[in-house]
Amino acid sequence: MFTAFLIKYAEIGVKGKNRYLFEDALVRQIRFALQRCEGRFEVTKTQGRIYVEALSEFDFEETVDNLKTVFGISGICPVVHVEDEGFEKLSEDVIRYIDKAYPDKNVTFKVQARRARKNYPMDSMTINQELGGNILDAFPEIKVDVHKPDFILNVEVREKIYIYSIIIPGPGGMPIGTAGKAMLLLSGGIDSPVAGYMISKRGVKLEATYFHAPPYTSERAKQKVVDLARLVTRYSGPIDLHVINFTDIQLYIYEKCPHEELTIIMRRYMMKIAERIANENGCIGLITGESIGQVASQTMQSLVATNEVCELPVYRPLIGFDKQEIVEISEKINTYETSILPFEDCCTIFVAKHPVTKPNLKVIKNHERNLEEKIDEMIETALRTQEVIEVK
Repeated sequence: MFTAFLIKYAEIGVKGKNRYLFEDALVRQIRFALQRCEGRFEVTKTQGRIYVEALSEFDFEETVDNLKTVFGISGICPVVHVEDEGFEKLSEDVIRYIDKAYPDKNVTFKVQARRARKNYPMDSMTINQELGGNILDAFPEIKVDVHKPDFILNVEVREKIYIYSIIIPGPGGMPIGTAGKAMLLLSGGIDSPVAGYMISKRGVKLEATYFHAPPYTSERAKQKVVDLARLVTRYSGPIDLHVINFTDIQLYIYEKCPHEELTIIMRRYMMKIAERIANENGCIGLITGESIGQVASQTMQSLVATNEVCELPVYRPLIGFDKQEIVEISEKINTYETSILPFEDCCTIFVAKHPVTKPNLKVIKNHERNLEEKIDEMIETALRTQEVIEVK
């Protein structure tokens, strides 16, 4: 029945003179998402509307599922478009549409016409009245309800005439690439993929850094992170994943610093390294999956200590979420089952039995002096030997 979709957006509509930039970005992301679908599609933008038209056979459910991954889309409307061959023919097309779309006629409706082409001989109000009357004549069991109808029949008069009544919710947000680029610290846990998803929803393009600690973490742990990145790319677009060998740095910290401060000091050096990579790759912020109080390294005092090493802003979209809220989003974006696979990352391997929960920054910095002999050289080695994986 349907061979095209009208794409609705929300926030983009208030962008004023720059709106076209956001619309163009949304069109690019729609085309990218549709590459995953069987069939050929044409994506066009006209008069504040974006249309997706199938040029070949296609799978309706598959197409909708992929459109649901495009940030910036607020609604996906399957449409029937017809040529303007007079009002009588339009009435026939509308009646045929309702007959197919609503087999159970025990429903209420409202007609909502929009005449974008002003040379059409009837104004919007007249179209509403005439079509409504014709629908009631064709289906006596259907009733009008202008306040809370079961469906709204939308009729848009443009170059062609578009008929639709179904609006499938989109993910909302802003198109990827309209808000700069940031570096995600991606682990194998539940939180960081969700954080990447949520920042992407605001139009931010992602790169990611993963800290690998062989032989304490296995190749399967690394593959798990690659798999998580790939799941996030369904929403974010391609991600360059920077894999840092962190083993020597961790062992050096373990040898030279108090064990109860191991996690905090390790996190501080992760942030330093991630910021270096971010600056070298045009990122203007760091992203972490931290939530206040979830673990010892995420108390307010601990976050102050890790923030202190960064000049770039650190974005923590999960900061006020509890674990169940984070899990629910991870299930929605299909990362949860991968995140809980039993392959530990470097943060869980070198954890102290009794980690400090309220670190004193002066004490932490004083103990970091124990690392001065080798740490800078180790960081340079880690950066020089990083592996970059293009994930898409």
